[in-house]
Amino acid sequence: MRPIAVTGALGQLGSELCRQIGADAVGLDLPHFNLTARRSVLDRLGEIRPRAVINTAAYTGVDQAQREPDRCRAINAGGVAHLADACRRIDAVLVQISTDYVFGGDAARRSPYRETDPPAPQGVYAATKLEGERSAAACRRHFVVRTCGLYGHPGPRSPGNFVETMLRLARERDHLRVVDDQLCTPSYVVHVAAAVRFLLSTDRYGTYHVVNTGETTWYRFAEAIFQIAGIRIALEPVTTAQYGLPAPRPAYSVLDTAKYHSLPGSLPMPPWRDALRKYLDARQDLGPANE
Repeated sequence: MRPIAVTGALGQLGSELCRQIGADAVGLDLPHFNLTARRSVLDRLGEIRPRAVINTAAYTGVDQAQREPDRCRAINAGGVAHLADACRRIDAVLVQISTDYVFGGDAARRSPYRETDPPAPQGVYAATKLEGERSAAACRRHFVVRTCGLYGHPGPRSPGNFVETMLRLARERDHLRVVDDQLCTPSYVVHVAAAVRFLLSTDRYGTYHVVNTGETTWYRFAEAIFQIAGIRIALEPVTTAQYGLPAPRPAYSVLDTAKYHSLPGSLPMPPWRDALRKYLDARQDLGPANE
């Protein structure tokens, strides 16, 4: 059987996918695999001839993207176009991992976004991820999987995640300010990876929202992290404006997963608090990340 290629294999979602897929996985990442080099992408995937390519590689520096939009676009849009081209040539399925940030233009919204809702990206990162979705659609057999706030045991090239950042900052400070006016659903990579694998077992191509269940703010998520971990620290809720980040963020980007769950045999996505507890328990077993 032809293998499954996972790009961004050294990141937290890519490494988790490789772990779950096992011997059938071929992990691809820098420096030996560069999404922005079209000829290299076509040649390498032509050699491997995978039955599917799962693209977890991305430029994820939301604020930095405002300063270097060309580089962000080359990876998040141009790189996906190269993958779609390669997948068409070798008759492979393309799975493009995308983000809740393609929404967020409606600050007053308080109902989860469906796949059919019109995107309204804010900022360079969000816009280029939407461009990447459209590039992926050039491949006839494709999935676009939108998810949110991923966390898990960091891979070798992972920049970290919100959970690890909070735990690190709690060791360095006795007071933290956390944004409390952005509603979303942080999601555990173990659950997202399993859902991606399930989708690949079907031929129900298209766009899907895959996140844990429920919604929270980053402040309430931080509260849960410290409560479950047994850490005492002073937390101060602040607004996005008070925090003063360079790039805009969605005020509301909760995703509706009804389409994914309508598929026969789809795997459950546990509530976000249960998923967080599962990660923190696993983290203790594996040893603290990035320490």
